[in-house]
Amino acid sequence: MEREVIWVAWEVPGLEHLRLALREEGPVAKGLVIGLEGNSPFRVSYEIHCDARWRVRELRVGIPTSDRPSIDLLADGEGRWKTRSGHAVPELEGCVDVDISATPFTNTLPIRRLGLEPGESAELRVAYVDVPELAVGPARQRYECLEERADGGLYRFETPPIETLPSGFTAQIPVDVDGLVIDYPGLFRRAWSG
Repeated sequence: MEREVIWVAWEVPGLEHLRLALREEGPVAKGLVIGLEGNSPFRVSYEIHCDARWRVRELRVGIPTSDRPSIDLLADGEGRWKTRSGHAVPELEGCVDVDISATPFTNTLPIRRLGLEPGESAELRVAYVDVPELAVGPARQRYECLEERADGGLYRFETPPIETLPSGFTAQIPVDVDGLVIDYPGLFRRAWSG
């Protein structure tokens, strides 16, 4: 089965096209994001391969037509990462999920992987990719299932205070039956889904 989704940014010009292939061996997501950082436009593409339990196994993030190095990492699904050439990435130890700052899709990964019931929550350590800089490092996050419905659910997403965001961040995120974000208040909203 394949899903395609288009999200638009809430407050600044921005657009994303996601193609998600739900395969027996695990989902494969390919996305293209166009947006603004300050007054500078950017374009970033990503590809995420997961196993059947929604654990990230491959991550590629790059800026088309740019000389900036892209991110190309492999994971074992248990929180250990390495480069394609086999070098360990110790700073990402313990990170099972990925969060790419420019897309709401990566919220789907822990939502699907964890399968939280209403009232349950989980604290995570994720591989956070800052776009458009393409810097990757660990980050802490928390997900709580607030509501589960036949057509989707509602989750609370939180990040603790950090240097660049001293008050932390909290949002309530409605998702569809596949765990794809419908509305990420103030950041993204779904414009089309097929």
